[in-house]
Amino acid sequence: MDQIETFNLFGEDADLPDVVHCETIEARSVVHDWEFRPHRHARLHQVLLLERGSGTLLIDEAPRALSAGSLVNMPRGAVHGFRFEPGTQGWVVTLASELLDQVLRDGEGLRPVLSRPDILKSTNDIRILTRRIFAEYPTRGFARAHILRSLSTLLLGLVAREMAGAESGGLRPDTRLQRRFEALIETHYRDHWRVADYARDLAVTPTHLSRVMRVATGRPASAAIEERVIREARRNLAFSNLSIQEVAYQMGYNDPAYFSRVFARATGQSPRDFRRALEAKG
Repeated sequence: MDQIETFNLFGEDADLPDVVHCETIEARSVVHDWEFRPHRHARLHQVLLLERGSGTLLIDEAPRALSAGSLVNMPRGAVHGFRFEPGTQGWVVTLASELLDQVLRDGEGLRPVLSRPDILKSTNDIRILTRRIFAEYPTRGFARAHILRSLSTLLLGLVAREMAGAESGGLRPDTRLQRRFEALIETHYRDHWRVADYARDLAVTPTHLSRVMRVATGRPASAAIEERVIREARRNLAFSNLSIQEVAYQMGYNDPAYFSRVFARATGQSPRDFRRALEAKG
């Protein structure tokens, strides 16, 4: 494999067509002989709950065992692969980045926690909620989309709580650095600070900062900076009447054409096409 493949759902490159996507582990695993080579999701966040059986998660080139009751949080952009024992059962809830952008408020602290790939033990509340999402997903009743958004938001909150609880007793030094860096991004992302600028303000080397972020999120520090800019640009394109030129200026770009190139490289769509796609979904 010459480069890491990027999918939305594994083996697919189309946008997520629904509020969420629900699929059992076995449904896609059978097609791929129970193995998923290393890949990443460009604009999707996944929560996987293994109910029966076992497997292996490959993350950061290190295999980690999965067993019954394992809960996997897999953010967008993180390179990962799976190998399951045949017959393994469980659920995968896939959420579009746009949903996370709507429900995760920057000041509440969930986004930095959920941006880290992790394996933890599921809880009974998470299992019950996952089954509730899967029960609602195939229906076409009134308020289906609203209910799925609400249930998925609750799922993200419960997963984030379990992940944060696993860090109880004091954050690790590298985790504290990650959160300080992400807080600093909130202040300066429109200023287009480089990694070296953030590292200097945090009193660490750029290499160390990128190493910490790669371990925590699967991506370098530069990706976190760009992601925050693109997230805000998407919000403005989706929820405001600002022109593309005005959005570019708000994001700190003096050249709207350069902003469009940066946006297209990060999302696979030009700002104009991104806005048109949202309008088409209506």
